[in-house]
Amino acid sequence: MKKHTLIPQEKIIERLRYENPWWVTREIPDLYRSMSKRLYFSLFYPFILEKEIKRSVVLMGPRRVGKTVMMFHTIDQLIQDKVNPQKIFFIGIDNPIYINLSLQDILDLCISALKINNIEDCYVFFDEIQYLKDWERHLKVLVDMYPKTKFIVSGSAAAALRWHSTESGAGRFTDFMLPPLTFQEFIHLKKLSHLMVDGNITYGKNLISYQLTNNITELNKEFVNYLNFGGYPEVVLSEKIQSDMGRYVKNDIVDKVLLRDLPSLYGIKDVQELNRFFTYIAYNTGNEFSYESMSKESGIQKDTLKKYLEYLEAAFLIKVLNKLDITAKKLKRVTSFKVYLTNPSLRTALFSPISESDQEMGNMVETAILSQWMHRENLNLNYARWKDKKEGEVDLVLLDNKHFKPAWGLEIKWSNRYLEKTNELSSLIQFCDKNKLTTALVTTKNNEGNKLFQNIEFTFIPSALYAYNIGVNTLKMKDTNDYL
Repeated sequence: MKKHTLIPQEKIIERLRYENPWWVTREIPDLYRSMSKRLYFSLFYPFILEKEIKRSVVLMGPRRVGKTVMMFHTIDQLIQDKVNPQKIFFIGIDNPIYINLSLQDILDLCISALKINNIEDCYVFFDEIQYLKDWERHLKVLVDMYPKTKFIVSGSAAAALRWHSTESGAGRFTDFMLPPLTFQEFIHLKKLSHLMVDGNITYGKNLISYQLTNNITELNKEFVNYLNFGGYPEVVLSEKIQSDMGRYVKNDIVDKVLLRDLPSLYGIKDVQELNRFFTYIAYNTGNEFSYESMSKESGIQKDTLKKYLEYLEAAFLIKVLNKLDITAKKLKRVTSFKVYLTNPSLRTALFSPISESDQEMGNMVETAILSQWMHRENLNLNYARWKDKKEGEVDLVLLDNKHFKPAWGLEIKWSNRYLEKTNELSSLIQFCDKNKLTTALVTTKNNEGNKLFQNIEFTFIPSALYAYNIGVNTLKMKDTNDYL
């Protein structure tokens, strides 16, 4: 029987040269140069330049949101900033050629390929790091061993990345979360920023600078497109993919996470059960669940359900929102909660596109608005629901992190009726009264305005505008309470 040989070093070096064409050409491949930068690039790049703090940067996010492209744009910017291209290494860890190598082995081969003495002042990019077993231990050693080298890693299997980076890499890693496209980025990528104009809105006693629109009908049309196709850069720019969302998004994003990433990380035996469970959640995005009803409807035991929810949230597929009572207190025992997709277009991929008159539109708008907050991880977002004399609910409530009192309450509507019939917002009015809030915000379909009702200053803003402005303010990263 013929003896198998290990992959020769020359072959691996050949691969490294292929992955790092700028060592010779001094530029990244045209494919990446031609792609638009995500607006999040301006937030990410300063972490790369940070040399004082000896930390690796961990770029996390769901599949297909553009992490690899972000790395190439970073390499391009470093070259433009006069960094020697031969001091920039990129390694795609998911390539089988590296399967038996440690990160140190790969670095040694880079040194060998370039015939350099050391990797001081180098920038080292490891893409899809989760394919390396115990990656965080290896990376921690490198960060300690090479204090003058910047390590940047990316990964999609978020659960492993998040837990390991907090446990084993304490003080060594800086996490950067790249969420699905915001509505602002969607408009930017489609080159439709001419729909937006600088303006102001009144909120309470304050006049706040705000992005408004010169064509709400057109913006709403794009907002519906965003709900259906908006989460992933490739989908936004390709009508071919939009016509076959099921194949592209489901196969490439959902199935790989549900059938491959999560089972391999957690040893899930029944992958079809997990798949069915996710489909059930996706169809009901924005609804309130209880473990009892969930278990009954899905036929899955409660303990297993809790684990699945944890795994799906760690993989950035869903966001679980906790319930408050009318006094904005968290309930001691979690019995019910809301579950949202982190990206509304996942629902389109699994089922079918929706139109603005569909009854699911309300839940999809809620899902989209919540998904705009995905970068602000320190926000204590909840919803309120209670049974007093009658049942009441407020869609979104932000608790301030110091006193755990509500900073604001928000009702998300795809309707204009409440500007005229403000008395119908009885739950929001009751919640504001109980918590001494004098301002409240309600989204609409296309009307904007202000109204004083029962001593509460109501601000009404179209949902599409509100979603756009969350993106704008997130990129400014002013104050965590800046939610308008």
